Amino acid sequence: MEESLTYLKEQFELPDVDVKSYSPLVLAYIGDGIYELVIRTAVVGQGNRQANALHKKTSTYVKASAQAAMMEAILEDLTEEELAVYKRGRNAKTVSMAKHATMHDYRHATGFEALMGYLYLNHQMKRLIDLVKLGMERTEGMP
Repeated sequence: MEESLTYLKEQFELPDVDVKSYSPLVLAYIGDGIYELVIRTAVVGQGNRQANALHKKTSTYVKASAQAAMMEAILEDLTEEELAVYKRGRNAKTVSMAKHATMHDYRHATGFEALMGYLYLNHQMKRLIDLVKLGMERTEGMP
């Protein structure tokens, strides 16, 4: 996956940017997408099903309350740098909020997504996947 990101940057002639310079909401934006891709991959890998069933299963993991629970479950395993990124995302001032989320869950989910985006953009997919798996195990998600 890390090679794929490098290839993507080359093909679209994207400049190297210090990921630390991105706002936490930009990190959360891309983190939301990459986290959903990881979850969709795991759900599809469990077997061929109707798209509606896949969507329902995926939705249980990508909603704000599930992301907040996952963040809580992995908090003690974060490095200082990862914790700082999470806190920046959690404390970011957002204009809107998810329809079915509490402010607490939404903020913690935003921090979680910022962490996912940060790891992805820093070519740390293995770490990202390991944290997601650990969070799922501790929140009794997918095996």
